[in-house]
Order: sequence, then structure tokens, then C-alpha cells
Amino acid sequence: MIKRLRVTVDGCTYDVTVEVPEESTPTDAPAPAISSPPAPPVTAAVPAASPPPAAAPTVPHKPSGSSAPGDVLCPLSGRVTAVLVQAGQDVKEGDHLVTLEAMKMNTFVFAPRSGKVTAVKTEIGAVVEENQVLVTIG
Repeated sequence: MIKRLRVTVDGCTYDVTVEVPEESTPTDAPAPAISSPPAPPVTAAVPAASPPPAAAPTVPHKPSGSSAPGDVLCPLSGRVTAVLVQAGQDVKEGDHLVTLEAMKMNTFVFAPRSGKVTAVKTEIGAVVEENQVLVTIG
């Protein structure tokens, strides 16, 4: 027998179709050894609509290919978790400027050259895109 069920798991609702084996009438035959029954087949689960996630702050950026000399570009899309420099600060090549998080991994952005930070174009919590300008070093 096939049954359609609505199942809720961790707040998500799914419509599923399951096959339930039909019960037989008892007989005088000895009971079979206990074993786990086969898993019922499950057909396409359709999650119910969930509310959209809250919007994260974004910082406008230049499209890729339009960076100026001294711009430190974002290596990948992610969220800014730390900004370690401020405008006017002197940095050396290799200094840690910004930390990004993407897919639960941290990526550090380092100064490609020595100089003075002329602008910080991102903030903690901002969602950034690949090739977006994060910092400008003069």
C-alpha cells in the first residue's frame, strides 16, 4: 500500500510517498527470525518554503578589471571577519590586512607591497565579491 505523508524535520516540512507493506493474518507457522525491515522507498521530497535569510551589509565595489595601482583585491567571495588596518597606517609587504570567511574557512589577505594605507573600502560583516577592492595602499 502506498501512502503520502507530510513530515517535518528540524522545522522543514517535506511531502513524501512511502510504501507500507500489507500485514498478513497470523498462521501456525513458526515466527521468522527478527531482522530489520527494508527501508521504505522515498520519492522526491519537496521542502516547504522558508523565510529568506537576513541581508548582510554590502560595500559597493568596482567591477573586476578596473582596479588602480595600489588596490588590494579580494581573492574570493565571502564575508569580512576582520579588518586589521586603518587609513593612514604604514604597512610592510606581507602584513595581514583583512580576514575573509568563505565555506567556514578563513582566508587572510596580505599587503602585496609596502606603503601607507590610503583607504579601507570594506568593514567587518560585509559580504564581498572576488576582485572587489578591499584596501588601497599608496
